[in-house]
Amino acid sequence: MDKVVATAAEAVADIGDGASVAVGGFGLSGVPAVLIRALHALGSSGLHVVSNNCGAMDTGLTVLLSAGRIARVTGSYIGSNKEFARRYLGGDIELELIPQGTLAERLRAGGAGIPAFYTPAGVGTAVADGGLPWRYDALGRVAVASPPKEVRAFDGVDHVLETAIRTDFALVRAAKGDRHGNLAFARSARNFNPLAAMAGRVTVAEVEELVEPGAIDPDAVHVPGVFVQRVVALSPAEAADKRIERRTVREEAAGALDT
Repeated sequence: MDKVVATAAEAVADIGDGASVAVGGFGLSGVPAVLIRALHALGSSGLHVVSNNCGAMDTGLTVLLSAGRIARVTGSYIGSNKEFARRYLGGDIELELIPQGTLAERLRAGGAGIPAFYTPAGVGTAVADGGLPWRYDALGRVAVASPPKEVRAFDGVDHVLETAIRTDFALVRAAKGDRHGNLAFARSARNFNPLAAMAGRVTVAEVEELVEPGAIDPDAVHVPGVFVQRVVALSPAEAADKRIERRTVREEAAGALDT
């Protein structure tokens, strides 16, 4: 039952070329950066990544992206990642862009053993009708486009059929985890992490605090250990390394008194 692995390198050692990997995080919040760096050091390439976004600034999945290790991304937000845009528009990477809520449910369905589901999100758009550019060629022409999806009416409302996502591996980051793999996340860092953890056939969690079984209140467990195969305890420096993508501060009101 003890799922603790000594190092991040050991925890990702069997993620080979062409593997599919679900990765938790949203922007820079809750990103398993230590495991991602270990995967980069391993040298695996041709990876199929499922994640809300593909890194931000120079951290997270951007490390693998910039090294040319990612072949395909299933995600919902490209945002201001210029490196991702350059590689996608240049034909170096394939992208399946889907609505954010649909991505979340596809991951959850994969972990719950549900093969597919219907949703109204995307009906009447290229998400359902097909034609979204998945890959461009070197001349900027669409080389691979998304296929049309089944649409069916329920109570007079059209819904599109979406299939579940299951990946070979999943990488997540938790605030606290025990040796049995039970995980708890802190506030917004929970985001896609529980869903990614459920979808991976082999899930690896880096935890900021490793505790003994029973130390986490059962009501506070966000991911049961049955979904987690490996746990890596972060060092204090690694646990404290939390970058801010856009720092916003409020100006002190004129004449405000110190308290």
